[in-house]
Amino acid sequence: MNTVYRFTTLTLIMLALAGGFSQKAAAAAKAENLVRGVVGPFASNSSWSGFSAISLIPGAALIPVTSTQTVFYLGFTAGATADISNMVLYTTARGSSTITAVTPVTLGGVSNPSINLASSTVCPIIEISNFNPCIVRLDPTKIVLSATSDYYLVVYFTPSDSNNGLIGATTPTIRLSSLMGWYVSSNQSQLTVGSPIPAGNSGSQPEFLMYVMTQ
Repeated sequence: MNTVYRFTTLTLIMLALAGGFSQKAAAAAKAENLVRGVVGPFASNSSWSGFSAISLIPGAALIPVTSTQTVFYLGFTAGATADISNMVLYTTARGSSTITAVTPVTLGGVSNPSINLASSTVCPIIEISNFNPCIVRLDPTKIVLSATSDYYLVVYFTPSDSNNGLIGATTPTIRLSSLMGWYVSSNQSQLTVGSPIPAGNSGSQPEFLMYVMTQ
């Protein structure tokens, strides 16, 4: 009887520990905002062929959560295919415009993806619009954001591309986000360390970038 009792007790302890580990794993897998993302309603900024969309993630706006990576989410309000030539993340010292690091950003393992916005696996609601934007999760970027730095996500859309002439960017109509953004009509995704962040129509709402999260 004592043997059976000890076996039962050990089993219950193991189950309790397993349950605790499962809860911790579930908590660790929960996606959390690293900054305050955008909120609706949204407007649509269309025709992006040959443009670089530049989004600023200020270090001062970071939420103090633990993360081992950074995940960016882009929002589209129109179009069937988005052809991207390159995506990159620039790091600067906080408040500085000089690039100190360059990190590739990918989707499906490549920095120049073609995103099929007409696919239900990419956009569950096919008729994308201002009211139903298609939100695309990029690959996790192996960088931990720091409050001592600022970050600039640059998405360069392939020039002379008819697909990109039809795509629309999510643009928040209410200034509630920590994110900022502007755009430049040239390739700004090939800058190197020591180069300045390009200026544009700065101080406006972010184009495309909707969320910056842990998962």
